[in-house]
Amino acid sequence: MDKLDEKTLFKKGAEASLYLADWHKRRVIIKMRIPKKYRSPVLDEQIRSYRTVHEPQLIHEAKAAGVPTPLIYMVNVAESSITMEYIEGQQVKQLLNKVSKAKRHDICVKIGESIAKLHTHGLIHGDLTTSNMILSTKGKLFFVDFGLGEKNGELEAQGVDLHLLKRALQSTHYLFWEDCFQNVLCGYTSVLGVELAEKVYEKIREIEKRGRYVEERKQ
Repeated sequence: MDKLDEKTLFKKGAEASLYLADWHKRRVIIKMRIPKKYRSPVLDEQIRSYRTVHEPQLIHEAKAAGVPTPLIYMVNVAESSITMEYIEGQQVKQLLNKVSKAKRHDICVKIGESIAKLHTHGLIHGDLTTSNMILSTKGKLFFVDFGLGEKNGELEAQGVDLHLLKRALQSTHYLFWEDCFQNVLCGYTSVLGVELAEKVYEKIREIEKRGRYVEERKQ
């Protein structure tokens, strides 16, 4: 990897480690997928290689759909690494608990609009949490970490995507999650339209009923 200065561990996740570095006079994030010892070496290499190639493709398609995402500078399949733009800003996870109600409203509406743009283009993020959204210093809302994403235009996948965000809001921003999620849905509806959006919301309700049924069966 040419012209790469010493990298610093930025974040360690279950699937990958993120490193902060300077590359060709640019501040970058390097995402390196970690080998999993519980998988066979051949299968592990196949999975990491596939995700290393697939994620930048989804990021590019999300950008084409009108959702701000980091620029991809380099993909190294052999090392299972992606070198991408470092977004100056704050995680939405950190922001929502600090900002005013009006600002929270605006951020959540933007989140909903961005999700609708993804879904309109048949893109599923797969890990919609406020940790994977960054509000840049210039006020743009970036979506990051498409490692669990996929191309899928089905209502089921769209409903699951939004349901995961709802659960994340309930867990992380429990004091005002209902307002946040309603504002997300407002933004989502404004892009998708009432008729299509209602079909997705019905799917969310169906998914929640399934979850309650499973819990009741366990008890």
